[in-house]
Amino acid sequence: MLRLAVRVRREQAELVLAELLELAPSGVEEVSVGDGLVEYAVYGPPGELPALPDLKAAAGGALVQISTEEIADDWAERWRSFHQPLVLADRLTVRPPWEPPGQTSIDVVIDPGQAFGTGAHATTRLCLELMLEREPPPTAAIPPKAMAQSDRPQGRFEFADLGCGSGVLAIVAAKLGWAPVIALDNDPASVRATSENAGSNQVEIDARRFDMRVDQVPRSRLVAANVLAPQLLAWAASQRECPDELILGGLLTHEADRVAAAFHNHGLRELDRRHHGDWAAILLQRTPLTDPS
Repeated sequence: MLRLAVRVRREQAELVLAELLELAPSGVEEVSVGDGLVEYAVYGPPGELPALPDLKAAAGGALVQISTEEIADDWAERWRSFHQPLVLADRLTVRPPWEPPGQTSIDVVIDPGQAFGTGAHATTRLCLELMLEREPPPTAAIPPKAMAQSDRPQGRFEFADLGCGSGVLAIVAAKLGWAPVIALDNDPASVRATSENAGSNQVEIDARRFDMRVDQVPRSRLVAANVLAPQLLAWAASQRECPDELILGGLLTHEADRVAAAFHNHGLRELDRRHHGDWAAILLQRTPLTDPS
């Protein structure tokens, strides 16, 4: 087994990550190595790893170094130790399947072998923190199967997970009582992983392929989008109508103001902002119309 690592400059890291995920859609490992650098790594047999010319092209001018190292035979076991449970507010546990059930009221199991890990990345953590403070509306207590499609206002969803990856946000939303829930991603592997993880957690989620560059998000009360800033800015520019509430993750701290401003043009104002290391997430809500009287 080989580990192929690419070190890039932090200020361009999110753009490089987007390109690397095109070459390695099953996900990459991210490590902050200091001195303004980020290291992204992929694992696999030599014939299955991305080619070096492709990696160099993906990293572009941000590239600092590419290295390859052979991984010891116990790599699979050490890889498991890398995925630790995430516990938030004594209320939520997100864990891989080999860890015992958490002691919190909500326990979510995510297989890190699918798509993008178990949800321990700072961007996912920040989105989950904001979600835990948003109570689902009373109508969301009705299970999806008990609500006929014709009874939903124009097929409206209560919660949408945009760029769902392995489905962590969508599954937690369903566990919190949001229903119906839709999960959207352009990667077929992510759609499959979300559906499988939803089944493992015994929640119902409508998982679909979705291209946020051109598709309009289905009408939803709350949308959580844990994707990179360039994608969020493009989405803001292409959306004809935005939801009443947005949770936006995947932001480096210096990008949050620009992204918030882009959605301010849709009548959304910032209510909350969270930071963890170099990353940020923001909560936006539609500004009520001013009474002219």
